[in-house]
This record gives sequence, structure tokens and C-alpha cells, in this order.
Amino acid sequence: QVQLVESGGGLAQVGGSLRLSCAASGRTFSRVHMGWLRQAPGKEREFVAGIMSSNGITYYTDSVKGRFTISRDNAKNTVYLQMNNLKPEDTAVYYCAASIAVVTAPSLWDYWGQGTQVTVSG
Repeated sequence: QVQLVESGGGLAQVGGSLRLSCAASGRTFSRVHMGWLRQAPGKEREFVAGIMSSNGITYYTDSVKGRFTISRDNAKNTVYLQMNNLKPEDTAVYYCAASIAVVTAPSLWDYWGQGTQVTVSG
């Protein structure tokens, strides 16, 4: 089992920045792959970013490349999503997720946090 708790969501202006955090417990954090996914109003949940457990390689959906950065701190059992140059289209509930395998599709992730709201306006 992996328990995940997100924080850091809120309101940002267009072009602004936010950093989301996800605190993990349970299964050894360093041995699971971590990711961020989001769900906008009226839309299906979509993959945003992932980071591998062993080598820290990251991968992103095209719409956030160059703007978002995923990272992890194994000593703190925490994964982050730094979001820069925010756009209104980034407005969504953001979910932290964990997987034993390397995946992207929302249906394939094994564990989920409760979500944190990100709203971009201005």
C-alpha cells in the first residue's frame, strides 16, 4: 500500500507559478514510480508528468513540456510538481499517483492521492 497526500494547490494568475507537493507513506517510496495527473471540469483525467524510481528520468505530456517540472526527494518521501507560466487551460484538480510499473495512462496507476485544486485566471 502507498498513501499519498497532495498540497500546494490554489489560485494563480496567468503566467504565474505554483508548486505542488505530495507526501507518501507506506510502501518504500524510492521503489515506486511517481506521477501527476489532472482532471479539468467536464474532461477526462489525463497524465501530466512522471518520474522513475531508479534513475529519476522524467517524462511529460506535450502540453506542459518546458513549463512543468516533476522532481522527487526520497529522503523526504515527497514528490513535487513545479508549474511555471501557468495558463487557464491548466485549471484542474491535480492528483498525485504511484505505480510499481512505468505507466502514463490514468487507468494504469496503482495508488492515488485525494487531489488538490489548481485554478488559473487573469
